[in-house]
Amino acid sequence: MKRFLKFIGKLILWFFGFTILWVVVYKWVPVPITPLMVIRYVETPSEKRIGWQHDWEPIENISVNLQKAVICSEDQNFIKHNGFDLKAIEKVIQNSKDGKRLRGASSISQQTAKNVFLWPGRNWLRKGLEVYFTFLIETIWSKERILEVYLNSIEMGDGVYGAEAAANFWFKKSASQLTASQAAAIAAILPNPLRYRANPPSGYIQSRKAWITKQMGYYGPLKFNLEVKKK
Repeated sequence: MKRFLKFIGKLILWFFGFTILWVVVYKWVPVPITPLMVIRYVETPSEKRIGWQHDWEPIENISVNLQKAVICSEDQNFIKHNGFDLKAIEKVIQNSKDGKRLRGASSISQQTAKNVFLWPGRNWLRKGLEVYFTFLIETIWSKERILEVYLNSIEMGDGVYGAEAAANFWFKKSASQLTASQAAAIAAILPNPLRYRANPPSGYIQSRKAWITKQMGYYGPLKFNLEVKKK
């Protein structure tokens, strides 16, 4: 029994050591591949496989329009919270009690943790690991780095990952050249990038795009220097 407990203890130490080192490395190193990229590739029939488009760009080469668009669309409290938007979570819980249509409350930090380190799924193990990795990146990375990794890693179309690939795929230009309207169109499809198109947009995406553009106007300039201070 003692040997077994000692073995379990070593496994736990190795897990924490490996995952913390993994997060530290990605604080500086571009993320080359994500589990979702591999999963999508494997799920695609061999005769239809064309690989994926993914070109890493530092955040200074990604239009501020797109940075603001995804924040306004996905997580308007991104700069303020410590990884979990408690108000949004409370709202989802209340809507559930009231029988209203549910909308996800995952923050950009949570989505980044899930996309970079984990696999799609809704079981308790995966959600627990998502909380753990969200805590790690919020502790070790800056908000700017979280947004940079998010914009370079998320799925933005069928086989399209990251801002540079999305800008080229949808608008035949680089991510640095995206206008506010184009950035909003890309952000509008993020809830389901395999179903929706940024260009040409459907009526639904057009309405979401208009709402996001309006929110971008209200949001004002991005100020990463106003980040929540890590305790």
